[in-house]
Amino acid sequence: MPNSHDELPTTDGAVLVAGVDEAGRGPLAGDVVAAAVILDPARPIAGLADSKQLSERKREQLYQQICQRALAWGVGRADVAEIDSLNILHASMLAMHRAVRALQPQPHKVLVDGNRLPRWDYPSEAIVKGDASVQVIGAASILAKVVRDRYMLQLEQRYPGYGFARHKGYPTAVHLQALQALGPCPQHRRSFRPVARLLEGAS
Repeated sequence: MPNSHDELPTTDGAVLVAGVDEAGRGPLAGDVVAAAVILDPARPIAGLADSKQLSERKREQLYQQICQRALAWGVGRADVAEIDSLNILHASMLAMHRAVRALQPQPHKVLVDGNRLPRWDYPSEAIVKGDASVQVIGAASILAKVVRDRYMLQLEQRYPGYGFARHKGYPTAVHLQALQALGPCPQHRRSFRPVARLLEGAS
């Protein structure tokens, strides 16, 4: 695996480095979403950071700028059935793989938030807390967070009563109370303990 940009292939003299991050590992419901971004040095974006440290309004603003100014961006998902079949870690890796594969042009190197890498052929590096320290990973974290939050708003309309618009599927007290009262909906992850326990009690 190449260790320096000097060893990597280039496109028009530029090394294309993608940042990758995911959103939605912890929730009890909904897809896990990954995003991949290649920033354009000629069109810088101010304020890129870990999406968790930004307000919803700021994330939406930066989302628009990333989509308009990035050299390339892509989104990948793994759905609830894949999460329950593969487990959340492997489903997250699958979503990352799909996000990077969607990039045009393809990157020469990939920087991934966290301490694990998907199994792929890209020269890559895992960076713990990279969403807060590496701009291109921060951009990916913003895209993934906004796309997933919008998706959870859609689930709120399809499955009212669970509060998906508020907690985005995370196991808050409000969500657990609704889950107890209503039972799981089709978008709840059956392999996650609170949902599994509820289903075991009902059987």
